[in-house]
Amino acid sequence: MDTTIAAISTNSLGVGAINIIRVSGKEAISIVSNIFSNQTFKDAPSHTIHYGYIKDHDKIIDEVLVMLMRAPKTYTKEDVVEINCHGGTITANKILELLYLNGAVPAEPGEFTKRAFLNGRINLLEAESIEDLLEAKNENARKMALNGISGKTTKLIAELREKMVGLISNIEVNIDYPEYIDELQITKENITPVLTEIKDQLEKIVLESENSKKIKNGINIAIIGRPNVGKSSLLNTLLEEEKAIVTDISGTTRDIVEGSITYKGIDLNFIDTAGIRETKDIVEKIGVEKSKKVQETADLTILVLNSNEALTKEDEELLKSIENQKSFVFINKTDLEPKLFNIPTSKKIIYGSTNSKVGIDDLKEEILHVFSLEDMSYKDLTFLFNTRQISLAKEALASINHVIQENEKNVPVDMLEIDLRSAWENLGKIIGEAYEDELVDNIFKRFCLGK
Repeated sequence: MDTTIAAISTNSLGVGAINIIRVSGKEAISIVSNIFSNQTFKDAPSHTIHYGYIKDHDKIIDEVLVMLMRAPKTYTKEDVVEINCHGGTITANKILELLYLNGAVPAEPGEFTKRAFLNGRINLLEAESIEDLLEAKNENARKMALNGISGKTTKLIAELREKMVGLISNIEVNIDYPEYIDELQITKENITPVLTEIKDQLEKIVLESENSKKIKNGINIAIIGRPNVGKSSLLNTLLEEEKAIVTDISGTTRDIVEGSITYKGIDLNFIDTAGIRETKDIVEKIGVEKSKKVQETADLTILVLNSNEALTKEDEELLKSIENQKSFVFINKTDLEPKLFNIPTSKKIIYGSTNSKVGIDDLKEEILHVFSLEDMSYKDLTFLFNTRQISLAKEALASINHVIQENEKNVPVDMLEIDLRSAWENLGKIIGEAYEDELVDNIFKRFCLGK
């Protein structure tokens, strides 16, 4: 990190009143002073703003405000200068060009945040939370990301690691210094309550973090059913727009149609599928196969049945297909004469009508209920919520479960240390206490330029 990097930090290049160009590194102040008319700024106190012009020799490029921030109290813990110039592609790129000519180098995607991590300004979990904040699609995702940045989630992980290291250190003292009778003697009886507490906390983290991915990315919901039961009408009603074509002709929908809404802070991504039935029509057959694939990969399936038609063989097959999935049944057209009775399913059934919009709110509430997301405003949004973090938490939980099993078999406590240490190390990887260079590079490559 001997180089001084520069990049445009605003994401609306060419649009808006200003652009911000960020420069970070040990030469940041001297490089900017080479092109800034106000020479008093380079000797000024930290965290001050200075007015002047960016100049290419005697030629004025732009009228600017320059913010000076001296290490270590900066985002990267290096000297940082931010140039606030007028909006527009030409002006910002010209200033960047001058910075590069004077010794700065282009920043890689996420390099400012990577330096913040490597310099100890933030840990890895907090760094990933910054990316999540930038990409947040709803209010709950924003709150979760902020909890990660503020250190609440880090504290949760650190407390678990502290409990584990307490056990590990006591075990090691018992092994290496058995004559120290004042130290706690680790036995099956006194290790079990601590292990159980750690296990319960990890299970809670893993369970809630799995659902947190739904908060971040939304819930993918497949709407399935045989032709002409009202799947497309249901999609249109949920979206409150005419997204899918609706006719009385059976098999109108030949391909998947998608649309999203935000309900109580959760993104619901609905996928209307082609009616599932046996068909010899080649195009419709392709649509049916797509529908089945969507059903397999969706987070949740809603099976639509028709209230004014008796159960068909195709309906029965579809009811069987959702038994082992997160799913429920929506009985449509309840405003017509009912002919559908004794539905053979253990799944939740919601009755309604896309014409009168009866049951639509109940349907939305059931979606949240399936994932225990009914009222996120009262939930503690201190979760892990990317695949890397959750996978490591699961590995830690598996190690703790193995320790508990071995402890129940009266395995000597010194043999338990291996799995305990593995769990401790995996939780450490979540917050970056241990990491591989390739992993760090891959994480920060996902960031935008200038962040």
